[in-house]
Amino acid sequence: MMSDHSEYWFELADYDIETAKAMLSTKRYLYVGFMCHQAIEKALKAVISRNCAEGEIPPKVHDLSRLAVRAGVIDDMSEAQQDFIEELNPLNIEARYPAYRDQIYETLTQGKCEELTNGTEELLCWIKKQ
Repeated sequence: MMSDHSEYWFELADYDIETAKAMLSTKRYLYVGFMCHQAIEKALKAVISRNCAEGEIPPKVHDLSRLAVRAGVIDDMSEAQQDFIEELNPLNIEARYPAYRDQIYETLTQGKCEELTNGTEELLCWIKKQ
């Protein structure tokens, strides 16, 4: 059974992937990557929340690999899934700072953003099954 906190995190993750798709449709590519990262971050925090003691909150970190370890799912992830979270990881921070923004924006094409949203949806489904 899912706790209220876990359900809350999964609802946010679902909202974030839908936001990523909306950003894709309006060609706001920088935010597609950011929202994909957010969706996976929140899904991992949902798993952590489900496994935490009552009242304990997930760690306030954004590193997807660290969160996957804390959630206890990293060893069950395929190499491709682990590579994917490593690809998403910098999209959280680099989207926020001007020095990185222009560099990352150049890599986020329509096709790349479609790959990111599709990969995020697949990983999100996988995490929910864990």
